[in-house]
Amino acid sequence: MTESGTGTAGDERLRRWRLVLGAEDDGTGRALGGRDAAMDGALGALYGGGRPQGERSAGLGGSAPRVARWLGDIRTYFPSPVVQVMQRDAIERLGLSTLLLEPEMLEAVEPDVHLVGTLLSLNKAMPDTTRETARAVVRKVVEQLEQRLAARTRATLTGALDRSARVSRPRHHDIDWDRTIRANLKNYLPEHRTVVPERLVGYGRASRAVKKEVVLCIDQSGSMAASVVYASVFGAVLASMRSIATRLVVFDTAVVDLTDQLDDPVDVLFGTQLGGGTDINRALAYCQSKITRPADTVVVLISDLYEGGIRDEMLGRVAAMKAAGVEFVTLLALSDEGAPAYDREHAAALAALGAPAFACTPDLFPEVMAAALEKRPLPVT
Repeated sequence: MTESGTGTAGDERLRRWRLVLGAEDDGTGRALGGRDAAMDGALGALYGGGRPQGERSAGLGGSAPRVARWLGDIRTYFPSPVVQVMQRDAIERLGLSTLLLEPEMLEAVEPDVHLVGTLLSLNKAMPDTTRETARAVVRKVVEQLEQRLAARTRATLTGALDRSARVSRPRHHDIDWDRTIRANLKNYLPEHRTVVPERLVGYGRASRAVKKEVVLCIDQSGSMAASVVYASVFGAVLASMRSIATRLVVFDTAVVDLTDQLDDPVDVLFGTQLGGGTDINRALAYCQSKITRPADTVVVLISDLYEGGIRDEMLGRVAAMKAAGVEFVTLLALSDEGAPAYDREHAAALAALGAPAFACTPDLFPEVMAAALEKRPLPVT
């Protein structure tokens, strides 16, 4: 954020303070010009702060042309992560959501997960003239996420599927030394300080046949927007793996099975309806009815756990699934933003059933799924 020709370190410090404080009478005595003045104007249009100069005093208002110019300015003066934060703030602080229904506005924004969530919440109000532009924006974000997450997810889960199949006569490079040593501790020879293995335990090799079934059950209430985006991408990645049969279910007070659209996560996302109430019990009842191989099934509930349905029945279904051998994972969020507000009482009740509820970043999700597939402790953070 430096400008060519800046002088001493003290001048640079005053310049930065002037940009932070914003007002002409901020006490720094530092005037702004050129690129700095333009940056100051872009910041003031959004955050105000009593700055009287230029476009600053007018703000963004609700004018589409002014907002479009402002979007172009911030992309010129700030790096992409900052642009995304400023866009999010503009939508939340100034109520600019309806302007996103105009194609020229969508073409000016910097696509990110939060913008996708906003577009999905506007889906039903979106005119046909905007819908294709909106899909292009969503597809760009989805493709970026797939490039970031897909390869690691496939590699991690393929390894987990291999390790979940144990064999008693493994090839040397397939020996699970940890399990082999534990299985042969009775054969420890103190004088040689070694274990003589009578029985080898090894990793199997996953075939193309379906080994595991995964059910992603996603709360589509408004607060879960980022989680819905990430879960849809992961659902498509899982569905591309022949050894995993994947089902994707979204819910509010109704339940929608989007499994047949998993080959295109953009179709999945436009099949959701962000907002509305929450009936976790009803969603779990549907998922439970689709389980045919409980010992080989992982159910992932992604929800803030604010239940509008029947609480005791919800907990009873989780207990029944776990008793049948289902691995049950509860994620309060699947995003980079940490845990949202959530129902702590329900989270504690699920933890007591052996299904601890925790937030999960997209980068950690493959490890969580690998642990669930192998039936080992989850990497709860």
